[in-house]
Amino acid sequence: MLRAARAACSGNMAAPLVLVVLVAVTIRAILFRSSLAAFISERVEVVSPLNSWKRVVEGMSLLDLDVSPYSGDVFHETPLIIYLFHFLVDYSEIVFMITDALTAVALYLAVQEYNKVLFKRQKLYLELKKYAAGAHDLLRVPTEMHYIPLKVAIFYLLNPYTVLSCVAKSTCAINNAIIALFILATVKGSPLLSAVFLSLATYQSLYPITLFPAALLYLLQKEFIPVKMSSPSFWIWTCQYSSLYLGCLTILICHSFFLLDSWDFIHSVYGFILSVPDLTPNIGLFWYFFAEMFAHFSLFFVCVFQINVFFYTVPLTIKLK
Repeated sequence: MLRAARAACSGNMAAPLVLVVLVAVTIRAILFRSSLAAFISERVEVVSPLNSWKRVVEGMSLLDLDVSPYSGDVFHETPLIIYLFHFLVDYSEIVFMITDALTAVALYLAVQEYNKVLFKRQKLYLELKKYAAGAHDLLRVPTEMHYIPLKVAIFYLLNPYTVLSCVAKSTCAINNAIIALFILATVKGSPLLSAVFLSLATYQSLYPITLFPAALLYLLQKEFIPVKMSSPSFWIWTCQYSSLYLGCLTILICHSFFLLDSWDFIHSVYGFILSVPDLTPNIGLFWYFFAEMFAHFSLFFVCVFQINVFFYTVPLTIKLK
């Protein structure tokens, strides 16, 4: 009976999700076929030098001419992206719509799974009487959390910024999908898939490397391994997960080298992200801050900005575990 009730509940939630996905895809398809598509693709609010579709097209044109797409200062996407769209360029609109739908479904399933973990933890803590007497009113109940996964999917798919980014064919949509799949794999407790998707996300945009400590600690707790420096099981599991992550990342980088027979992409992709040489306006702060600065001080402040991205991971990891 309990299984039947759960199956019915899942079915009741799946139908609205399918409807939301269909509505979101329809909105994107209409905008792709409208005269607004070209206008949106040029807007600096939704594209940047790192994820502009126009630059991807220019990179593919150079590749067709047997010229390295990284020979100039135009293309800053990874080699796997350019080869992916080299074969799917005629279906690029479908690819971006599917990518957004996949992201929403992954987030939906991740939140659903997290809710299950949360309720199990609450039940355990209640049995062990770890909650204060006055804190019981603050505990989550299944009825109030039932529609949270659907709301997350709606907020992602029908978010105007997400819609415009998809219509502009910004490659950040692909990064979002990879990170969403990484979150789902981590919450599900799959170290292999978590490491694979995190390495893909790092390969694509570098900054997701900051998610490594959070994923590691979550998986450790999922495996009931104590987060203690003196615990041998902690170090064994940490080395295993780190090896999976670094191994996948190494394979991706080496595969990129074999595709191009060159290491030029390292400087053009990761060097470009870290050095911020292109000050084209976008929604980030880098271009605005450095456009107003004397060139003499730019290196120092670039270092400060980049350190800020990575630095807070350490104290947050230590404090929050």
